[in-house]
Amino acid sequence: MPIKIASWNVNSIKARLEHVKNWLAENKPDILMMQELKGLDFPSEALEELGYTCNFVNQKAYNGVASLSLKEHPATIILDKLPGDDSDEQARYVEIDYKDIRVINIYLPNGNPVDTDKYTYKLGWMDRLYTRLKTLREEGIPFIIGGDFNVIPDDIDCHDPKGWVGDALFRPETHAKWHSLLNLGLTDSFRVFNHNAEEYSFWDYQRGAWQQNHGIRIDHFLASPTITDRLVGCKIDKNPRGLEKASDHTPIIVEIADN
Repeated sequence: MPIKIASWNVNSIKARLEHVKNWLAENKPDILMMQELKGLDFPSEALEELGYTCNFVNQKAYNGVASLSLKEHPATIILDKLPGDDSDEQARYVEIDYKDIRVINIYLPNGNPVDTDKYTYKLGWMDRLYTRLKTLREEGIPFIIGGDFNVIPDDIDCHDPKGWVGDALFRPETHAKWHSLLNLGLTDSFRVFNHNAEEYSFWDYQRGAWQQNHGIRIDHFLASPTITDRLVGCKIDKNPRGLEKASDHTPIIVEIADN
């Protein structure tokens, strides 16, 4: 059976816990990576009852990432912070080892407004991420990195490209950093199986974006070369976005052949 890994920005685990529990029970992924937990209280016990081990890093009110993995294949936590800036206290990074695959969960900074230090922080964070992934490539460690990248890669990945010009998610500087990651030999897993699909992973709560399918694709999985060779599928599951009190993001799922 392939290894099934999912990523989902839940936009508050407290608000979305029942959705997460139901989705886990129905889909049974090997790993679920969540972003934007938004709080210090994490429901480890409720999720462990479903058969998962929880590795997470969180903070008061903002950010937070968690990687749940099936207990029958214990994961080893490698890092709970992106290297390169000891002063950075934002909870945005968890790296685990699962079945000899390095599985990295990120919540990359949004960066807006672009004329503030928030955008400087975003670009610096992407530089640090590049350095970490370059190290893994040089060491020959197979990995997949997923999460909310807050990057719209191309025009096809948003319903209205002109409307996003100048936004931190779509600026040329952001695209340059994104392409530097790809130039490490990484592959956008979704595009392997959905070459020209206009599919999205995020729809704003405002202006009927979900109902009109005015979305953007900002949740991604990037795979190192050896993992790319083992990819057997990648899809966006839109169903959770249609639920009552849904997150504004929906899960993306990648499947990797098990060795």
